[in-house]
Amino acid sequence: MSSATLTLDQDVWRPRFNPWLIAVVVALAAFMEVLDTSIANVALPYIGGNLGASNDESTWVLTSYLVSNAIVLPISGWLAGRFGRKRFFMTCLGMFTISSFLCGFAPSLNLLLLFRILQGAGGGGLQPMAQAILADSFPPEQRGLAFAVYGITAVTAPTIGPTLGGWITFNYSWRWIFFINLPVGLLTLLLVRRFVDDPPYLAKIKAAGVKLDYIGIALLALGVGALQILLDKGQEDDWFGSNFITTLIVIAAVCLIGLVIWEWFHKTPIIDVRMFKDFNFASSNLMMFMLGIVLFSSLVVLPLFLQTLLGYTSQVAGLALSAGGLVLLFEQPLIGQLTTKVQARRLIAFGWLSLAAAMFYSTQRIDLQISFVTATVLRVTQVIGLGFLFVPISLVAYIGIAPEKNNSVAGIINFMRNMGSSVGTSMVTTLLARRSELHQNRLVEFTRTDSFSFQNSVNGLTHQFAASGLGAHEAQGTAVATIYQALLAQSAALAYIDIFMVLAVASAIMFVLSFALRKNDPGGGGRFHAE
Repeated sequence: MSSATLTLDQDVWRPRFNPWLIAVVVALAAFMEVLDTSIANVALPYIGGNLGASNDESTWVLTSYLVSNAIVLPISGWLAGRFGRKRFFMTCLGMFTISSFLCGFAPSLNLLLLFRILQGAGGGGLQPMAQAILADSFPPEQRGLAFAVYGITAVTAPTIGPTLGGWITFNYSWRWIFFINLPVGLLTLLLVRRFVDDPPYLAKIKAAGVKLDYIGIALLALGVGALQILLDKGQEDDWFGSNFITTLIVIAAVCLIGLVIWEWFHKTPIIDVRMFKDFNFASSNLMMFMLGIVLFSSLVVLPLFLQTLLGYTSQVAGLALSAGGLVLLFEQPLIGQLTTKVQARRLIAFGWLSLAAAMFYSTQRIDLQISFVTATVLRVTQVIGLGFLFVPISLVAYIGIAPEKNNSVAGIINFMRNMGSSVGTSMVTTLLARRSELHQNRLVEFTRTDSFSFQNSVNGLTHQFAASGLGAHEAQGTAVATIYQALLAQSAALAYIDIFMVLAVASAIMFVLSFALRKNDPGGGGRFHAE
């Protein structure tokens, strides 16, 4: 079947039901899955305590999910072509729902990890298939509006996940963060069965048959699994200082390079790596990867700063992020409308420029005296740029790609965003530890015993503590300890500033790259300029 014929079939085909109804249904499934990538974070201490596991062991609850999720994401397009997209989507949804129920009843950590692996595997097909269904259900000129609905789930769910998870765990039980998926999953499963259909070109691809690529699947599972584990555990195990992490780095490098070479020459690859020959597709995937880094880095770094240095509780820190979530909620439909009037690459350029400015502004305002209002304003300024990126980048990724590759595009671009989120989280923890140590070593130079200002500070605090009833020796020791704690806090604050500066520079680089993306014709029925 020629590409032209398939494209013609796709141009004629339209879903039987209102596409906006389909958009709400599939977005609900994607929202549930994205929420589960972050909702369990704050519940780890409760899970470990209830199941008799250490803190290190309980973190595998997150890692196990992310590993299986990351393996399924890039091959979801191939699986949809082999089994049919609707059937694959419903299978993933059913697996995710049932395994969520089993996670809630897990009597031991080992069983919980097993069920989380199944849950991650089921969830891995939900995001890309939801996006692919939207791409096929709407005509190209309305695709931006449809992706805006999906964008609400992709960028808002990670924001509210920790806050919702903390509230549920504190007021009920950690098991309910899994049980809440049951009614939503069952309802969504019924709605998908009723309203979603596969377009004709998918039936023809399925009828043609696809040979199973065992070597490709093995290389993918080993490479992505090793990469995800080393990103999650690298800083904890001191990276190259750990034989375990070093071994994972070698496995990931060998398998992923081997995967690219193997899939490049394979007739029926599980991942169509040849699509990366298109500069526009490669650039949009790089931008989606960077978006994942910036989105999750900022999600981690601000609440971590508020909790560790300013003493905020997890719920109050979550509230500081909630205003940003509301901004994104109202911003995404606006961006969807703008995609019908403004070139996508211009929206992307504005988004990266706004994000770079917001991150640089954060470096100027972050200190140990910022108020809750200031922290909230910082988050709002950061998400304004984020809102201008997800939908336009998704649109650009489809430029020049044949409709029969929509599933593959969705799988790869969602995989890149998820891997970016893992890299971003790992980057934050590593930079925070390394830069804090660097600044601590520099600040220690000002606390030498021959420093006049240091001695004055010690003497002043010693007199204050002595006046409160402490003995002379104890007062002096407390004074030195107080100064040392302030030094540690200042070192950490400087490290946070460094992280925001790194994000600002990365966003500025993406701003420059955005002008190299291909032009589209907004509202022109999906026509694109050839340049």
